[in-house]
Order: sequence, then structure tokens, then C-alpha cells
Amino acid sequence: MQMSSIAFDTTDWSKVEPTHHAGEQGEALWRTRHVGPEGNQIRVRMVEYSPGYVSDHWCRKGHVLLVLDGELETTLADGRVFTLKPGMSYQVADGAEPHRSRTATGARLFIVD
Repeated sequence: MQMSSIAFDTTDWSKVEPTHHAGEQGEALWRTRHVGPEGNQIRVRMVEYSPGYVSDHWCRKGHVLLVLDGELETTLADGRVFTLKPGMSYQVADGAEPHRSRTATGARLFIVD
């Protein structure tokens, strides 16, 4: 991720219109901003997973993800499972390790990719 040509800006996430994304079970609510120049944009998101959410795909996109609230279980394609609680994060590169998320309790995340 190359961060260049991004002017200082602030975000009031409560004013960013959410989009709904169905999971295999449950739902994800995304509040998304795209920052930076066209062709080199960074996606910044505040994401809320409903209780019982299970992702409907194996993700290959790189992220920096921080858990703000709740608990998130992330499974890697090789079978490893990681449980993240508030204040914990993970970092993964594009195409590095396919991962899939779920939460029994619901979770609120801040994600940059």
C-alpha cells in the first residue's frame, strides 16, 4: 500500500451512508471512504458484523484490520484460526493468505485496504 497524494481530512463515520452486504449467515454493514488519487486509492472502512455473521467467501485482499468492539474469528485457508478481541489487529498482504471471518457476538472493525 503506497499512501501518497492524500490531503489531510477527517471522517465522521456516523455521517457516511452504510451499505449492506449479506454473509453466508448474518450481515455486514460497511461505511466506506476511498481516499487518494484515482488509480492509487486506499479504501478505508468502518464495518459492523451482525451477531452470527459468517463470511460468504475466502478473501484474498490485503488488509490492516483493527477490532474496535466484539470478537472476530478469522480462519486461514491452511486451517489456522485466530480470535481477535477489541484492541487487536491483523495485517495481511494481497494474495498472501486467504482468510475468512465469522463472529458469534457481532463485531465492529476499522479496516484499511
